[in-house]
Amino acid sequence: MFYRSNSDGNGGETTWCFSQVKGTLEDDVTEADLISCVEFNHDGELLATGDKGGRVVIFQRDPASKQCVPKKGEYNVYSTFQSHEPEFDYLKSLEIEEKINKIRWLKRKNQAHFLLSTNDKTIKLWKVSERDKRVTGYNTREEGGRPRDPARITQLRVPTVRPAELMVEASPRRIFANAHTYHINSISLNSDQETYLSADDLRINLWHLEITDQSFNIVDIKPANMEELTEVITAAEFHPTECNLFVYSSSKGTIRLCDMRAAALCDRHAKLFEEPEDPHARSFFSEIISSISDVKLSNSGRYMMSRDYLGLKVWDLRMETKPVETYPVHEYLRSKLCSLYENDCIFDKFECCWSGDDQRLMTGSYNGFFRVFERGVVGAAGAGGAGGRRGELTLEASREAAARPRQPLRARRVAATAKRKKDEISVDCLDFNKKILHTAWHPHESIIAVAATNNLFIFQDKF
Repeated sequence: MFYRSNSDGNGGETTWCFSQVKGTLEDDVTEADLISCVEFNHDGELLATGDKGGRVVIFQRDPASKQCVPKKGEYNVYSTFQSHEPEFDYLKSLEIEEKINKIRWLKRKNQAHFLLSTNDKTIKLWKVSERDKRVTGYNTREEGGRPRDPARITQLRVPTVRPAELMVEASPRRIFANAHTYHINSISLNSDQETYLSADDLRINLWHLEITDQSFNIVDIKPANMEELTEVITAAEFHPTECNLFVYSSSKGTIRLCDMRAAALCDRHAKLFEEPEDPHARSFFSEIISSISDVKLSNSGRYMMSRDYLGLKVWDLRMETKPVETYPVHEYLRSKLCSLYENDCIFDKFECCWSGDDQRLMTGSYNGFFRVFERGVVGAAGAGGAGGRRGELTLEASREAAARPRQPLRARRVAATAKRKKDEISVDCLDFNKKILHTAWHPHESIIAVAATNNLFIFQDKF
């Protein structure tokens, strides 16, 4: 985890410090160990990660870390279970990976926790519960579970409940399958906590949590002739408070807001959010880098954040014509698009997230870097991405940070030109294999989780 001290944003000591890392920090990493999603639950007490091996690991906040002053955001392993297994579609001769694409927590209603996890084709509802008691003194079976000889039963015993070692059990309660032809890229719970949506490249389906054999198709952009296909759905999310509204983004850089009250099939959007393209800046890569990889509605429900390849945009749901804020993430890569296209990095899908108070934004980059922006401090015309102007930070999730627990992280700067200052790293020296694709922000505190290959870094804002 990381903490933060005071910073002027000019490359000195930052306000964030490292606190924890979950992983081995080894160079020899298997594909199955790579983290593919990160998600806090609604109160931030639990943090779930999914990996390419189909496993879900749940971390629980250490109770002692909340009692100390100042509070610490330390998490321990709570439960680990295999969510998905590799499958094979014999009709299409297609292998279905076990990789966990998304995890979404349900709001807690009782002592148990519930979460949705999905791979490319199948969504599962999991119940995670604790058991710290055991029943002893049965009449018809021994303590080990073997049946007792009826001839030896001479008296009636009343079973008793006794304390036992705490066990955390994860059990699948629902399996939602066979509804998507293409790979699922998003799942989102509705604010009514009864329904959720799942989206693939061309369709969005609406499910009820209690019904597994039926879903309703609410968006279908598949053309009659697939040769006429011009865009695909890249992300979808429900509005946090209005259960009838949802948004979905496309590979053309557009976001559509749909109202399920208008029609059963929401092919006609209520609003279209799109920034006009500058014809003078158009290039071969324009359509690729404008594709939206993630869209997130703010906790208040008024704003919406989208992430394309080079930057973040914040939209006001009441204004469709242009974003109200723009934050360049790694603008210094614009001159490297050709080589990024050749090594396929230009197709990487970076996620983004809001802080609990909607005042800060976070997203990932390359070389183990991730960026934190403070709204209202960095202007929409900011030429950031290469350094640490006031209100924006470039931080690194690395072994060096892990070796200095509780110490403030140093803001990193990238030199976009051949001339570089002290403490700057040249854009030519960036490691594009160390990419930060998945991040999550605690819903109420300044604690963030950053997935770097097979390691989960947790950082904390220490005022």
